[in-house]
Amino acid sequence: MRIEGRNAVLEALRSGVKVRRALLLRGIKPSKNIDEILAYLQQQNIAAEYVQRRDLDQKSDHAAHQGVMIWTAAFEFASLGSIIASTKDATDALVVVLDHVTDPGNLGAIARSAEVFGAAGLIVAKDRAAALTPAAHKAAAGALAHLPVVQVTNISRALQQLKEAGFWIAGASEHATDNVWDTQLSGKIAVVMGAEDKGLSRLVKENCDFLVRLPQSGKVGSLNVAQATTALLYEYIRQTAERTRRSISVSG
Repeated sequence: MRIEGRNAVLEALRSGVKVRRALLLRGIKPSKNIDEILAYLQQQNIAAEYVQRRDLDQKSDHAAHQGVMIWTAAFEFASLGSIIASTKDATDALVVVLDHVTDPGNLGAIARSAEVFGAAGLIVAKDRAAALTPAAHKAAAGALAHLPVVQVTNISRALQQLKEAGFWIAGASEHATDNVWDTQLSGKIAVVMGAEDKGLSRLVKENCDFLVRLPQSGKVGSLNVAQATTALLYEYIRQTAERTRRSISVSG
């Protein structure tokens, strides 16, 4: 698997991935993150190859490599069971589920938001969905090195397993009756985001406990799925923090 971009490469190295090959731009200027990347490579006895920019550009998806590119073993997916086990005794836990999101950039951006807001894991579809490409890693800015990602063949079945483990399933839909401000979005919650063009599929929607929408006042129909995910996860964190404050106030 190829990873490119300074932040994505550095976070992958910090997580302990084994590097097979590393390319750096010839004449790249020393900096704190470049020095750290080189130190990690040295620990693994990997000699960086210094190449011309055109060589990196040819291997890059969008020429956004920032002068750094590594090859590692295939991405290691987590199991749904491990996510459920890690949240077994939790009062509050967040899981993000993607119902066939197809753009790698959106996948990476959602992974970044999920990691920032402390999600226990990200669940994605195995087929007809974005793969963890270099573009996804670049957009994730290193989050994929820390966030457990589960790949499943059946999203609806995964939702059923989460329900059995005590999660409430909140589906995001612009057609929902209730907006997120008026909905309880705290506790053990799985937030389900639909595909860019179709939204939630019928079966997935039927397996949600409730649907929520983001309030909006503009003229554009809806937010990009990655932007919408960030807004919903922020509301989850806000409500969880508010509930904790109320609990402390009452007990005090």
